[in-house]
Amino acid sequence: MSKPKKIILCPNPYRDKDMTVAARSKEILDQEGFETVVCLPFQKEGYGAELGVPIQQLDREIKRADLLIAFGGDGTILHLAKTLAMNRVPVLGINLGSLGFMSELEPDELERLRDLKNWDLSIENRMMLDVSVVRDGRTVYNTIALNDAVISKGSIARVVRLEIYTEEGFLTWVGGDGVVISTPTGSTGYSMATGGPIVEPTARNILISPICPHSTRSSSYVLDPSHVIHVKAPDANRKFVYLSSDGSKAFSLKNNDTVQAKLSSHSMKLVRLSKKSFCEILDKKMAMEAAKYEK
Repeated sequence: MSKPKKIILCPNPYRDKDMTVAARSKEILDQEGFETVVCLPFQKEGYGAELGVPIQQLDREIKRADLLIAFGGDGTILHLAKTLAMNRVPVLGINLGSLGFMSELEPDELERLRDLKNWDLSIENRMMLDVSVVRDGRTVYNTIALNDAVISKGSIARVVRLEIYTEEGFLTWVGGDGVVISTPTGSTGYSMATGGPIVEPTARNILISPICPHSTRSSSYVLDPSHVIHVKAPDANRKFVYLSSDGSKAFSLKNNDTVQAKLSSHSMKLVRLSKKSFCEILDKKMAMEAAKYEK
């Protein structure tokens, strides 16, 4: 008899506040014979204990997990992306946020979890970026990003000047609030807010989109993923320039630092249970967003 598949239930404690959705999901999956365990993407004091649910350590449990189910919005999946990619564990999103481009199911669709029983999973591989900072010939920062790497000015600076290169040479310069280097998955995030193009998330491209450029000639670029992007901020010491990957804590840049972004060998695996196309999902999410602002 084969060993049951292990599924981690990972509720955002600020979204699934009383663990209602995660508890119902656990009940369904237990009925189908899965081994389930509850972990948190980040801690909230008293969460779990007051609900009588044992909470396990994610970094330990994920080492032998077959699937992680994230209960929250896209931000919850983004927060988990690096851990998931490093451990090669696929993720299924239950949307408890607003738009939820990466989430597969809504809370009223939990019965669809029974479709996991045969373990005939449809998985999308989403490309990621290796993001690093080289200072005086030494790497002082590195991470992997699912959505984007954002290089932006501090709150005091009025304009930051950025020089952008590829391994082939100079590409362009940006004068403004900064630049977003994005994956196709991130094209519906901050990149889209800057006026960048929406790219099908399973595509393989690197997008470069200026933030509030002070030039009518500034454009977004969609590049082949074989390119390595280099960004320099010549006046970083004077202007306070920061790097943030997937919305993480900002890293302060200095003069002569080079931010490097390239296709990562890691990818994130998103489980799909529905047959909805990207166009259908996009249309639905955009309609939901429009309706929210019309109220």
